[in-house]
Amino acid sequence: MSITPQEALQRTIEHREIFHDEMLHLMRMVMSGELSPVMTAAIITGLRVKKETIGEITAAAQVMREFSTKVHVPDSTHLVDIVGTGGDGANTFNISTCSMFVAAAAGAKVSKHGGRGVSSKSGSADVMEALGIHINLTPEAIAQCIAEVGIGFMFAPNHHPAMKNVAPVRRELGVRTIFNILGPLTNPAGAPNILMGVFHPDLVGIQVRALQRLGAEHALVVYGRDGMDEVSLGAATLVGELKNGQITEYEIHPEDFGLSMSSNRALKVDTPEQSREMLIGVLKGEPGAAQDIVCLNAGAALYAANVASSIADGLQKARAAIASGAALARLEQLVTRTHALAA
Repeated sequence: MSITPQEALQRTIEHREIFHDEMLHLMRMVMSGELSPVMTAAIITGLRVKKETIGEITAAAQVMREFSTKVHVPDSTHLVDIVGTGGDGANTFNISTCSMFVAAAAGAKVSKHGGRGVSSKSGSADVMEALGIHINLTPEAIAQCIAEVGIGFMFAPNHHPAMKNVAPVRRELGVRTIFNILGPLTNPAGAPNILMGVFHPDLVGIQVRALQRLGAEHALVVYGRDGMDEVSLGAATLVGELKNGQITEYEIHPEDFGLSMSSNRALKVDTPEQSREMLIGVLKGEPGAAQDIVCLNAGAALYAANVASSIADGLQKARAAIASGAALARLEQLVTRTHALAA
């Protein structure tokens, strides 16, 4: 079923839903550059004002996946994405990127999908480069990294070339749009398991239901009540979990895992280089809030990847991966391997 851009815009003005097949048609026009920048801006702003529905988000994510450059991973057992929507304004070091090395060392395979910092001082791609990792690899080379090192980093602009049609509009608008929540739903390796952080409590229920419709197997969507798009140490964390086709929503607290509550002030950074230093400190086993929050998030990722039986079990596995030196070794292996594959 098709819809004209004008009809779609009228729907958003009247706070009415754009149905699934209509949204597929509309998003294909947006992603292929068929719509003018004015109409694209009007529609994505209208969707934001009326609030995007789960159906609209799911359809838009399907189209983004359709237009993406994919990474083929033959064995997706224990394959997980650790990703955040960003936009939490916390400016902490790259917790999910650090968690990736720990989770891989503890038995998960991580296909991380990320880009440069937009609202943060250091995006995942920024800190990966600061660590000496080559981020511009072919899809085949990324698949090889996942097979050999247990980690593959997919630099978002390389995998979503059609986004060039909306990038100038997004940049000029300067406000959050549906695209801020689509990125984490469109892993180019098709990771069936995911730990996703979101910037607003309402998105917990929305994103976990979108993941359910998109065919995810085990997903944890989290929002720290202190505003963090991670499992937080500074407050309770709201969790939406998809497992065996069923969704449950609950809250977890640092104390549940024997961790003391602490503000994220000690985790703040101003540059990718500062984030790199903090990340390496964690992997080297330096105790403190940074290691605690990484182990908590890596533990949640290990649970999502079905490597651990619970977040608490994952936390213990994460601690062991750091203590043994295995997590730091994964970082060193990834640096070496990405450069060899890029040569």
